[in-house]
Amino acid sequence: MPLAAQPPAPKAAPADPTADGLFQLGKSLFDQLAPPDIKARYEFPSKEEWDAFAVRLQRALEGGSLEELAACDAEARAALAGLRLLPGYEDYAAWLEQRIDEIQGAKQAAAPRSPLPPPFLPHYDLWLARVRARPVPATAAALMPRLRAAFVAEGVPAELAWLAEAESSLNPAARSPVGAKGLFQFMPDTAKAMGLSTFLPDERTDPEKSAHAAARFLKALHGRFGSWPLAFAAYNAGEGRVRRALTARGAHDFAGIASALPAETRMYVPKVCALVAVRAGVAPERIARPRG
Repeated sequence: MPLAAQPPAPKAAPADPTADGLFQLGKSLFDQLAPPDIKARYEFPSKEEWDAFAVRLQRALEGGSLEELAACDAEARAALAGLRLLPGYEDYAAWLEQRIDEIQGAKQAAAPRSPLPPPFLPHYDLWLARVRARPVPATAAALMPRLRAAFVAEGVPAELAWLAEAESSLNPAARSPVGAKGLFQFMPDTAKAMGLSTFLPDERTDPEKSAHAAARFLKALHGRFGSWPLAFAAYNAGEGRVRRALTARGAHDFAGIASALPAETRMYVPKVCALVAVRAGVAPERIARPRG
């Protein structure tokens, strides 16, 4: 999720007068239709529980502890089971699926292992294995040619369009509790800065327009940091946070500041690089610089 400023407080549900009725309908559907094994494993969350969970999860994502992020796993899975059946919340599920992926990556990364020399890209091998084990999203065949074409038109390597899988599971309607939306999960301020309308229509949900905006944003970030891993980190955590970490550490690359970044970002950067490597066959060190 590209950040330009501190996000607003998380909101669990769309602000509309029928939210209470929709929630009750969703709970009723869960009670009536959910398979017994799902009911045995998950309890349908109340709105208050989802609200509180969304705040805790956001704090863990933005915090520096992989262990704290990993601790969200069971609760996140329970929330996802409810979101998939709750009317009005389906698009949050696409966002939460990718955060659960990062939570599970954090669990693996936090597990005790034999010490190794600091790698070029911390946790990259972990994410290569994870991505290789999963199918390509069903929407990729229809969406990726359009996204790749938009990236090429902006002078950005086409393979970086796979960043959309890390952001939204390639769901153009995906949204997060803090206000990000679309394939590339733009926050409103960043979307406007990149030339997207966020109101009638909300162009963040337009595949081509959002892809052009994401490519322009990545190109600008690469121009500022000179590195794709650092550009991905800035896309996720914010340019200011990355710049401050580089200055404080006297570092020049992602490996030098990874431990100073939010837990989500520490998982997000190698995840994006692994997606590019597995889906497009381009290793991180071979991704070309932007053109123009």
